Amino acid sequence: MTYQDTVAPNPARSWMAHMSAGLGILSLMGVLCFHFPELLTSKEFRATYSETLARNLLLIGLIAAFAMGTLAILRNRNRRIALTGVISAALAVLLGGATVHFNEIESTPYSLGLDWFVMSLFFSTIVFVPIERMLHVRNQSPLRPEWRTDLAYYFVGHILVQFILIAVTASTTTMDALIASDTVKATIQSWPIWLQFILAVFVADVFQAGLHRIYHNVPFLWRFHAVHHSSRHMDWLAGSRIHLIEILLTRSAVLTPLVVLGFSAPAINGYVILVGVQAVLAHANLRINFGWLEYVLVTPRYHHWHHARHADYMDVNYAIHLPLVDMLMGTFKRPPANTWPDEYGVMKLETVPTGIVAQTLMPLGTKKTFDDFVGKP
Repeated sequence: MTYQDTVAPNPARSWMAHMSAGLGILSLMGVLCFHFPELLTSKEFRATYSETLARNLLLIGLIAAFAMGTLAILRNRNRRIALTGVISAALAVLLGGATVHFNEIESTPYSLGLDWFVMSLFFSTIVFVPIERMLHVRNQSPLRPEWRTDLAYYFVGHILVQFILIAVTASTTTMDALIASDTVKATIQSWPIWLQFILAVFVADVFQAGLHRIYHNVPFLWRFHAVHHSSRHMDWLAGSRIHLIEILLTRSAVLTPLVVLGFSAPAINGYVILVGVQAVLAHANLRINFGWLEYVLVTPRYHHWHHARHADYMDVNYAIHLPLVDMLMGTFKRPPANTWPDEYGVMKLETVPTGIVAQTLMPLGTKKTFDDFVGKP
């Protein structure tokens, strides 16, 4: 029996109560975004949605939080959690609800990406939770062990989006000024966007896979990357568990060659969209047989085996997008057809503690093992 087999859904858990709590808290965050848009919303992300869409989503969230929370309370199921949803939604209504008024947005040098977090979590949940329930590898609850830790990483990665962007832009701009060639840039920008996009994906994957392998083989860097591999359950949320230092290093290493080589903005934006989709999909709890496509694109099964707690897969399948990159690196390993790992996580579980705070501090400390570690029975 594996660790995964010992985890069973809690039969007393009320989905209505938890959904009410989630929607109520998200609705409250949404109202706060209307009240403090300069501080809580990202200028770049605001440009991608309308005020009408935001208000409609807020109204739907409020109605659903009240309705599901009330039903859960009446059924006496997880009443405290349901009350959290109802009270959060009530506070959101008191603060203005879907008709909240806000003044013209002023320019500020820095802001948080709370709107990015709220909308991304909302849409990701309604898309991936049903799909994973229908086409799962393992019949596990979305509220599986350590889901709060992974949600905290999801929150931090989204809320700090502008600060991450500033840091990455500073590093890529510096390298661009030092080594960029106008001739190379002009040549690449003369190509059609579709060709630039394909080449951008290949170049980015070469750099990321190379850095990925370095993470696995340099002990100091592995301590940062071990945080990502410490997830004991694979699903769409598990991919968010990444140390902040690793996020900065990886994004800088990947975007720098794209900027230095002069790929056009549409090609880079297309690549960024692909990263967002494939990073979630590769970790998702989806049992889909992609057949020969596993030789062309990184699929959930391909990447799940990279996360396997299995000695034969410790140094293989580093590519994020294209298995071709692993073939060129000599690290391609396609597992037997229709097989999935028995267990996920780092080989030495005791080397990674539980919780986002302890995991964030872990690579910078001297302690090598922990009493409260991931996957502890």
